[in-house]
Amino acid sequence: MAGERPFFRADHVGSLLRPRALHETRARFAKGEITRAQLRAAEDEAIRDAVRMQEEIGLPVVTDGEFRRAVWWSDFIFKIAGTAMGGPDASAAFKAAGGADTGYAPKIVLTTEKLRRTVPIMEYDYRTLAAAAKAAGAAHALPKVTIPSPSRIHFHGGRDAVDRKAYPDLDGFWADIVAIYRVEIAALEALGCRYIQIDDPVMSYFLQEPMREKLRARGEDADATLATYVRVINEMIAARRPTTTTAIHICRGNARNAWAAAGGYGKIAEIIFPHLAVDTYLLEYDDERSGDFVPLQLIPRDKKVVLGLVTTKHGTLESLDLLKRRLDDAARHFPLANCAVSPQCGFASTVEGNDIEYQGQVAKLRLVVELARQAWGSV
Repeated sequence: MAGERPFFRADHVGSLLRPRALHETRARFAKGEITRAQLRAAEDEAIRDAVRMQEEIGLPVVTDGEFRRAVWWSDFIFKIAGTAMGGPDASAAFKAAGGADTGYAPKIVLTTEKLRRTVPIMEYDYRTLAAAAKAAGAAHALPKVTIPSPSRIHFHGGRDAVDRKAYPDLDGFWADIVAIYRVEIAALEALGCRYIQIDDPVMSYFLQEPMREKLRARGEDADATLATYVRVINEMIAARRPTTTTAIHICRGNARNAWAAAGGYGKIAEIIFPHLAVDTYLLEYDDERSGDFVPLQLIPRDKKVVLGLVTTKHGTLESLDLLKRRLDDAARHFPLANCAVSPQCGFASTVEGNDIEYQGQVAKLRLVVELARQAWGSV
């Protein structure tokens, strides 16, 4: 393992339900009753508990549960100088079960000046996670860092959300983003991080014709834009160490049990799967919105695929036998030897979390571990 890129049979996407005590501490901080240092201490304690839980379950990968984040992407991106919060992108509103609007829509990222990395973005988070893993005795478990894809900075607002004085054309915009991410990845590697997951729900928007029409209306070719996102990720990870795993989670949206996009990966697979230079794909295959496994045929055989067969959107536990049959189905299109299993997404992409009990979350993670053991004999 020391000289190889890590890969495990049981994985998870990263975010975990925040404990009640941490919700209460956040509320006190918002009211000005405690300091940021006190909030951070509470977060640190909750992260240590979360790492112990993951270790006890037998997961070979541990995360900090994204406990410091209000939303999976914003705490990272708004540490990049030159970014600001815009209004909601109503065209990308999330859907509830049955397709009804929820009223929740992703916020647009504004680029107000030249983008710069003026401070470390994930250093404290990784140091805390690594220390928690060591304290929990999780010597065999690898700390994983999750970061938002650069597409999140561009997609919802497009060219109009990027200051034209700072960036007369988008080539410079993308070049600066690549440089920022490269420096951040190198800084994480210098701290010992060997597993970096890129979260990208934007790519799944390209499955839906209304979103493609939105891009056409603002003068973009949808496939060309998607190809740009692939190129930018490839450039930002190109200098990674040979012992660092970079993975991408192509999500269909996950906020308070709601979702953003539906459809199988087929419509975007030819642009993404043969060309994206990540080592591992984490893909969602938990319900009827996920489509079939046929697009896996386009993924090169030297890549790894983590199949998100277990849902985080409700607490009903999946049948182990059914999950094994689904693995057999996937194996018709991609070698099972290069596969792993996970929940389809995180349990709390936003601070509120999905509508699932803590013990339900634990049961889902245990199921993933048991499925891996039965399918491959190890995690």
